[in-house]
Amino acid sequence: MSKLNRDIIYLILQELQDDKKSLYSCLSVNKTWCEMIIPILWNNPWKYLNLKIENYKLLFNVIISYLPNNFRNILNQKFNFLKDSYQKPLFNYINFCRHLNLNEINKVLYSLFEGYEISTIKNEILNLFINENTKFTHLYIPYQFDYQINLIPGSEKCFSELKYLSCNVNISDNVLTGLVEICKSIKELELFIEIQNNNYGIVKLIETPKKLIDVRLLFGACSEKYSPLYEILEKSLIKHANHIQHFKITKQPSTTILSSFVNLKSLELFDDISWEYLDDLSFPLLQNLKARSVPIKFLTNIIGNTIGNLSEIKIDHISHNEIGNKMIIQAIYKNCPNLKYLKLLFKNSNILELEKLLIKCQYLCGLFIIFEDVWDANVTVDYDHVFEILTKSSPISLFKFKFHYNIEPKLESFKLLFDNWKDRHPMLLQTVQYRRYGNSHFDLIESYKAKGIVEKYENK
Repeated sequence: MSKLNRDIIYLILQELQDDKKSLYSCLSVNKTWCEMIIPILWNNPWKYLNLKIENYKLLFNVIISYLPNNFRNILNQKFNFLKDSYQKPLFNYINFCRHLNLNEINKVLYSLFEGYEISTIKNEILNLFINENTKFTHLYIPYQFDYQINLIPGSEKCFSELKYLSCNVNISDNVLTGLVEICKSIKELELFIEIQNNNYGIVKLIETPKKLIDVRLLFGACSEKYSPLYEILEKSLIKHANHIQHFKITKQPSTTILSSFVNLKSLELFDDISWEYLDDLSFPLLQNLKARSVPIKFLTNIIGNTIGNLSEIKIDHISHNEIGNKMIIQAIYKNCPNLKYLKLLFKNSNILELEKLLIKCQYLCGLFIIFEDVWDANVTVDYDHVFEILTKSSPISLFKFKFHYNIEPKLESFKLLFDNWKDRHPMLLQTVQYRRYGNSHFDLIESYKAKGIVEKYENK
């Protein structure tokens, strides 16, 4: 029974892995809880840094406590923030790491040790992390990285279970050769493509793994509209076409590669160039669709060619007229009966289409509405009508709302929404706004939180 209890507690704590505050509060419950939480926190400690210099200092104080005493003493003498560095901890935190983020290590070194011999510290840190006692599943390689980590003793065993790689395409040949050796087992690959100095040999890194399941091609903001490299990268993915289930690309594809991904479960697209030659794409297994600045006609066709598996749709940063807005809403409620989350622009003229969507998508639990005045400041949104439909027609499962508007609704409109929401699941509400006239609606929402009608409210 005690083992079962521990297993159950661990599963619950795993659900909190992105909630650092809650995990920290559980550390002092007892020794058993502490022993379960520490590996969760240190599985990927880099994600808690949030670009805050104090967080970098705290993390690095722990890391250097594992360095040889003579080297640590030298650093303590040179840098004030290390004078109170920890004694070697009771836990071997580094052995719990499964994410080796060399991007964040670089940020730590260059932000905290400017003017010192960075390469010396980097060598010590890399040797500390890469050895036969650590096993990494995720590896993040920074821009212009020039260190052959495959030559560090113990690297073969250290990366033997590697599943994820993120790196820049301008990587040097020596580093690329080493990565090919240690990345044969990866399932997820994220590539950053820059304007120039890209290494065409990156194709070897794509073709080496036996089965890539998740691929992300991320193009720099000023990348060329077309480069021979783009076509080469896309064609090299053909080998994995039947295995790829998750695909993200931030530039219009140079080829018809998307039509080869017949087993896609999630697709993320980002571009505002014409996509007409890809109109007939069909992804019958698609569950998640995210699109930014992609033409509505193209997205409507994708949704229309699914067979009811879509559970999450996020569409933004694309202005469209009433006809296009009506087309996309209709495509959703006609083809997505299992939809659970939706982010979409709604126009005043299509409010009744919104009502049909709410009636037909009975599993919807989260709705992010981008109101029309975000794109056109001259438009006046009929919030009373929108909120009336939300309270009258929302499925019982729907209680998470996010509203993005230019000018906040009147207090009377909010009161209408909350009064009619009584006796339903307490609402989780977020708002995003450009113009705000006072804080009166905060006080109003607080009163409805006290009544149990609103569970949580956040303004971004």
